[in-house]
Amino acid sequence: MAYLCDLGSGHLLHVDCQGTDTLITLSRNSIGQQQSQSSHIVTGPWTAPPTLFQTPVGFVLRVESSQGQTFIALQGTQLQVLAKPPVLTSAEILPLQRTEGAPANPMPPMQPMQPMQPMQPLRMGDMEMQMNPMQMRMGNMELKMGEPSQPATGKRFCPQCGSALKVGDRFCSSCGQALGE
Repeated sequence: MAYLCDLGSGHLLHVDCQGTDTLITLSRNSIGQQQSQSSHIVTGPWTAPPTLFQTPVGFVLRVESSQGQTFIALQGTQLQVLAKPPVLTSAEILPLQRTEGAPANPMPPMQPMQPMQPMQPLRMGDMEMQMNPMQMRMGNMELKMGEPSQPATGKRFCPQCGSALKVGDRFCSSCGQALGE
């Protein structure tokens, strides 16, 4: 015997008798996400359908079984078995709809995608491109990115006046410009 009730604001209550256990599932559905909490409470086999009350502070579920009455307070997706019966004189009784079986399980999370294989070098005629490290060859020309470029010759020149510099110079001998190492 299973029962279902829409508690409003996307909250659903599902109550099911499974032998001597009462399975209570509280779920909350909102855009893009679903939260649910299930609890097994040992109540004994039911002798009557459960009753749901709406109180000013939440909901109370009454389960009648061979062991007596069990009261369970429900708030949001939390539930708590009450030690003593609550005062329910001003509470509203909500209808529970009989349903078959357990609530639908939420969809399992998707498995992560496998990493993509690295791109193979792209060839078009005599041009070849490669992504990692990024480089391009065409004929006898080659372009590489991500590597520091080396000057074509071993000579260095002053950025101020253009005079040739010697290795180890910290200042230009022609104009006195300070040189960065």
